[in-house]
Amino acid sequence: MEPIRLQKWLARCGLGSRRACEQLIEQGRVLVNGQTATLGMKVDPERDTILVDGKPVREPPKTVYLMLHKPRGFVTTRSDPHAKRTIMELIADVPVPVFPVGRLDADSEGLLLLTNDGALANRLLHPRYKMPKTYRVWVKGMPSEAALKALREGVMLEEGRTAPAKVRLLKAAPHESLLEITLREGRKRQIRRMCQAVGHPVRKLVRIAFGPLRLPRDLPPGKWRWLTQEEIEALKSVLREQN
Repeated sequence: MEPIRLQKWLARCGLGSRRACEQLIEQGRVLVNGQTATLGMKVDPERDTILVDGKPVREPPKTVYLMLHKPRGFVTTRSDPHAKRTIMELIADVPVPVFPVGRLDADSEGLLLLTNDGALANRLLHPRYKMPKTYRVWVKGMPSEAALKALREGVMLEEGRTAPAKVRLLKAAPHESLLEITLREGRKRQIRRMCQAVGHPVRKLVRIAFGPLRLPRDLPPGKWRWLTQEEIEALKSVLREQN
């Protein structure tokens, strides 16, 4: 086998996106032939002994893709000593190791894509592709036209103004309103911070779409299913179109 960059091999083996695998190397958690690995080094998986956290990295399993309807209260991570519950509890019966593509915070619900295809995950998360994500958002109060315009055109946060977003007012009432918001960027807790900035704190947030994938009505919170071949092809087609 031709030598391959270590982080690319780790991602191919299902240990996370390319960036996540780079962080494993930077943290000193990867050994190659008994030596601490360095970022950018190349390996021959057929000859080199590669360990992550003391465990051997095995040949890449068959690539798999699934969606989870994440409920509230679960942290989107493979492991977190400070978290009471992680999404890995919900997919314990998945026969191969997978990792989440992006995140939903513990208080949020909805569609979460998981896979062991590190290359695809890396592209889906890359800012270049601007993969749209759509959310149903219940907010306190009734947003004015000025507040909706601000959400659509960009809200000033600590790190700068957000990119334009698609915002639809689905239901309006004095005490609580329902918005549908589509973003093409992924800042930390972005929607919650945007809505807070225009005076309408989020009460409930559910992601209903990730690119061409939609959250099925018959997939209840806490349950997962495999992606169909059509859904997998739709994801790959979106990436091809934006090359």
